[in-house]
Amino acid sequence: MLDIKLFRENPDIVRKDLKKRKYADKLALVDEIIKADNSWRKEMLKRDELKNLRNVVSKEIATIKDKKEKEKKIKEMQENNKKIEDADKVCEELEKKLNALLSQVPNIMDESVPVGKDDSENVEIKKWGKKPEFKFKILAHQDLCEKNDWYDVLRGAKVAGARNYFLKNDLARLQFALFSYALDFLKKKGFGLMIPPYMAYEKCFYGTGYLPAGKDDLYEIKGEGMNLIGTSEVPITSYYMDETLLEKDLPKKFCGYSACFRTEAGSHGKDEKGIFRVHQFDKVEMVVLCLPEKSKEMHELLLRNAEEFWQSLGIHYRVVNICTGDLGVVASKKYDLEAWFPGQDKYREIVSCSNLKDYQSRRLNIKYREKDGMPPKELVHTLNSTLVTNTRCLIAIIENFQTEEGEVAIPKVLQPYMNGKELLE
Repeated sequence: MLDIKLFRENPDIVRKDLKKRKYADKLALVDEIIKADNSWRKEMLKRDELKNLRNVVSKEIATIKDKKEKEKKIKEMQENNKKIEDADKVCEELEKKLNALLSQVPNIMDESVPVGKDDSENVEIKKWGKKPEFKFKILAHQDLCEKNDWYDVLRGAKVAGARNYFLKNDLARLQFALFSYALDFLKKKGFGLMIPPYMAYEKCFYGTGYLPAGKDDLYEIKGEGMNLIGTSEVPITSYYMDETLLEKDLPKKFCGYSACFRTEAGSHGKDEKGIFRVHQFDKVEMVVLCLPEKSKEMHELLLRNAEEFWQSLGIHYRVVNICTGDLGVVASKKYDLEAWFPGQDKYREIVSCSNLKDYQSRRLNIKYREKDGMPPKELVHTLNSTLVTNTRCLIAIIENFQTEEGEVAIPKVLQPYMNGKELLE
């Protein structure tokens, strides 16, 4: 959520950002927010005047000796208290309306975000490695997995519907190896391991920006006011909700492991073969809370970590700076790592690395102070980045390291976690 002061003092900054995003339909929101804010502040002023009057009358009552005069003043104060009660309700409703409007406005983009209409205009920053060369006809991951009995999507669909699957045999073992390596990798980088709840209250999804915009992609837990998480970013970023941290304890760096659940609303017809786009997957995520002046530095750190990890696996990838038309509403700036998938003959996203600045922390009310006992200084900045997801990484390994015999060479860094095994057989 953006700071209301921005709408009071510099609304043209918001308008300019919306135009850059090509969100012409949201431009009217700026005027609605300004109007709603004026109404809320006007009613707050009226309520404060009533409260001030109550304080004055209370002091007067204490000095009045005449019984009738005292009773008259007490009656006046009772009537005033009822007005304050009504004013509180009006102010509360107006504040809810204001926040509902504010929640529809996307984050202000960083100046370095390139202008573009959609993902086809994301700007490539760099590449690492080379596309593998094969002297035989390669197979897509789904063909290799079916041939080697590494997964079962048909019975996955029978048990849990389309886009669900059973991982089996060596591929299931490789998943455990992959995540064991990922956790060790981030531990060496100073990230504390956290396994969060796989569900969270709606206020956590709202606080991290996945509500109201992303409602259709969430699995709701009926009657509980909760949803299954689509990323550990939601519960981990909400971990310090409504708390004030000490400046000396920042940055907070977390390595989150979790299962993730997504309805994949609107993805009908996309990536229906295999396990590239599924309803449930496991992921290791990096989450950081830091001082505002450190968020750009932390963003680059997260990107370096992700790159180093994928380089260690030997997977060819490119890094793209996400353009205005593909950025989404929450991030101020985002990098994607896109690995080369030979079976699809294209680059596909494997890592999403975002700087949210104070967009989430304002909703979640996470601040920091210089020392204990001192008032809060500012809101922290939040960042997050994928390190690895099971399905897409397994596909990348299968397709990039397949052999003519239909086996798959296991990356060297994962072999110790597979008891020295060198091939998926």
